[in-house]
Amino acid sequence: MTRIKRGYIARKRRTKIRLFVSSFRGAHSRLTRTITQQKMKALVSAHRDRDRKKRDFRGLWISRINAVIRGNKKVSYIYSNLIHSLYTRQLLLNRKIVAQIAILKENCLFMIANNIIKT
Repeated sequence: MTRIKRGYIARKRRTKIRLFVSSFRGAHSRLTRTITQQKMKALVSAHRDRDRKKRDFRGLWISRINAVIRGNKKVSYIYSNLIHSLYTRQLLLNRKIVAQIAILKENCLFMIANNIIKT
C-alpha cells in the first residue's frame, strides 16, 4: 500500500486549536496533546461558569437589598417579607431592579416599602 501524506489538513486543525490557546502558559500552548486537553477544560469551565455567574449575581442583589432594608431604622422590614409583598401586590420589579433602586435611591425603595406596608 502506498503512503498517504495528510499534509496541510492536520496542520490546519492543529493551528486552529493553537490559536485558541495561544495565551496559555508553558506546555499548555506548545504541545499538541496538552493543547487539546486545555481547550476542552477551558470550554467546560466557560459553560459551567455562565450558569454560576447568574447565581452569583442573584445572591449579590439579594444581599444588597437586605442590607439597605435592614440598615434603616424607620422601616422594620426583612428582605423575604418585602419580596413576598411585592409579588402579592403584583408589582413587576425583579431583584436586579430593586437592588439598583436600593443602591442609587434609597428613599425611593423606602417609599415603595411604605406603600406596600400601608395597603
